[in-house]
Amino acid sequence: MIKKFDNDAEFQEFVLHCKKNVAKMATNGGCFIGSAFSCMDILAYLYCNFFDTKKIKNNEKDRDLFVLSKGHAVAGLYGVLAELDIFPKKRLDNYLSVDDDLYWHPNASIPGIEFHSGSMGHGLSIGIGMAFASKIRNSNNHVVVLLGDGELNEGSIWESMLIASAYKLDNLIAIVDRNFHQANVKTEELIQLEPLDHKLSSFGWKTFSCNGHNFNEINEVFSEIKDDNSNKPKVIIANTLRGKGISYMEGNPQYWFANLEKEKVNQLIQELNSLQYNKK
Repeated sequence: MIKKFDNDAEFQEFVLHCKKNVAKMATNGGCFIGSAFSCMDILAYLYCNFFDTKKIKNNEKDRDLFVLSKGHAVAGLYGVLAELDIFPKKRLDNYLSVDDDLYWHPNASIPGIEFHSGSMGHGLSIGIGMAFASKIRNSNNHVVVLLGDGELNEGSIWESMLIASAYKLDNLIAIVDRNFHQANVKTEELIQLEPLDHKLSSFGWKTFSCNGHNFNEINEVFSEIKDDNSNKPKVIIANTLRGKGISYMEGNPQYWFANLEKEKVNQLIQELNSLQYNKK
């Protein structure tokens, strides 16, 4: 199923379906549900409105490449890939089962996943290698890396920033999921990142920002990126809210990770259904 959204209402409806997929993975071992909901809109936009999903599904050589550097949020990626039939939605029932490869971090044996990520700070380096290889092959694809904002405390991220700028990897896009949380503490209380936009720009990247839950703002930023003629790598600061959409989860460090009883999961899905109903 190939999707492309033209308005916020249809897009948010799709995001709600993806969130319900995630909710079903929040039991029997659990998942990083707060982190997944934080970047869900970004993931949905990438696979619906930016990537050539048909090429991804067919594993074509010149397909767009995506690295989920904040690999613990993979439940969100599973939710999108399954909703788009890149792998069968039925497989979500096997999450954390020994009979399948769907677990807490991305596994490249799953269709649509390029790299087995999870160790913080590695994803951007991998993305640089992919972007450089695409340049060598003269491939006109995109390489996108989604980073957690707490992950920016890793020195390897800033080394990668310098390398990408030096090699003028204008086919590389980094997205920072700026939810202002690192694990169970606030980023600015641990190691301050602000002014983040100035820091990223000073490393030679073309820097953009948007509300990471607003379809129109996300769409506008990616339109600007498509029209950008600079030879710089691009980075988007996506301002987000951990646990977005569920009132008791939003900004609540208790729900960075959740392993819920089945009854609680059913209540969560009911709340998501009510959001769906209210948008009609």
